[in-house]
Amino acid sequence: MIFLTFFIGIIANFIGYIPPGNINLSVVQIAINRGIKQSLQFIIAFSCVEFFFTYFIMNAADWLSQQLNLSTIIDWIMMVLFGTMGVITWIHRKKAPETKKNSDRDSIKYGILLGFLNPVQIPFWMITGTYLITHEWIETGRFALVIFSIGSAAGAFLCLFIYAKSARYVQSKLALSNRTINTSIAVLFFAFAAYHIVKQVYLTFFKH
Repeated sequence: MIFLTFFIGIIANFIGYIPPGNINLSVVQIAINRGIKQSLQFIIAFSCVEFFFTYFIMNAADWLSQQLNLSTIIDWIMMVLFGTMGVITWIHRKKAPETKKNSDRDSIKYGILLGFLNPVQIPFWMITGTYLITHEWIETGRFALVIFSIGSAAGAFLCLFIYAKSARYVQSKLALSNRTINTSIAVLFFAFAAYHIVKQVYLTFFKH
């Protein structure tokens, strides 16, 4: 059962990071602008934080589910986060990659920072975790949740590593410029921010 818990953690979080979001787009940007080495350092740092993040949310799922305004808070946080990342990416879209000026510590710190600034994982694990527990796919003991969280971190690592390798492959095959890629990522960030704004406007003024 413990092995099953571990592999379910891998599969669940691997699937969770497939849709484009602030994390995998950041991985793509780092892989292209700084190289695969620094993107790997970012991924490792982020995955370590993901372990603690998953463990905390799975333990606090009952309390979090009772917070009626949690969804609204997360939407506004994501709007600010996407908007900020979009502005930063847009401003630096014309700059050539400066791998030597970006130390290994920068990628590690960035991975840790985004690991904590990842509120979209809260509803993901509340829904996914509740489903897995109620259907008895995983155990709920402390040790079992530690194993599950390790699997979650491994799943995040695998998915983000594939994103990084794919980004480098696509760039080499299509000869895409850094400006084109950074501009595209900035536009996606702005689009995600706009989505959360429109969602909250709709829920506030039009849905009764």
